[in-house]
Amino acid sequence: MAAATCAALLILAAMAAQRIHAVDFVVNNSAEGSDGGTRFDSKIGRANAAEIMDAATQFIWQTFSQQSSADRKNVQTVTLFVESMSGVAYTSNDEIHLSAEYVVNYDGDVKNEITGVLYHEMTHVWQWDGNGGAPSGLIEGIADYVRLTAGFAPSHWVKPGSGDKWDHGYDVTAYFLQYCDTIASGFVAKMNSKLQDGWDLVFFNDLTGKSVDELWNDYKAKYANSP
Repeated sequence: MAAATCAALLILAAMAAQRIHAVDFVVNNSAEGSDGGTRFDSKIGRANAAEIMDAATQFIWQTFSQQSSADRKNVQTVTLFVESMSGVAYTSNDEIHLSAEYVVNYDGDVKNEITGVLYHEMTHVWQWDGNGGAPSGLIEGIADYVRLTAGFAPSHWVKPGSGDKWDHGYDVTAYFLQYCDTIASGFVAKMNSKLQDGWDLVFFNDLTGKSVDELWNDYKAKYANSP
């Protein structure tokens, strides 16, 4: 009886510990009733959006090799606001803002597109940014790298090997980071870990043995004859 009670208490303690580190996902459709808000509810839905945010979080933790809560940012709740605004989406701390106009005007599989957007924006919630010192192109590139490796890269992205500089950002940098990952396995996870404490270009040398310029030149050369 005592052993059974002890086992039950251990299970309850484990469940409580998991709950402490659980993340709540909240979806607020401020554009409800508008064309964009209506399409969001119809094609994506609030419950499904929360599930996407949860799945993205798990994928990001895996991508960043953050097995324990001690490795991650201390975020308890992430809120998605669907609202009337220009652009596509942006993230501020633990809040994601999605344009209802983008949702209604997107021509294609809007659910797949918004899923990709949410993977990108959820990355901003969890990634480190070198205490604000990392190039914005690298930060955006890491977010699109997550979207790319999750399988949600849209057809309008550039082809691998495109771009004039490594920190152009977004899809250009995402493909470059994918290349860096072939040079040093786990490159993006290790880069993100380094960005927890600051930023320096030497991080590329530390992780690959080559400077970022050498890596970029090698990357461009790889795709030089691609159609």
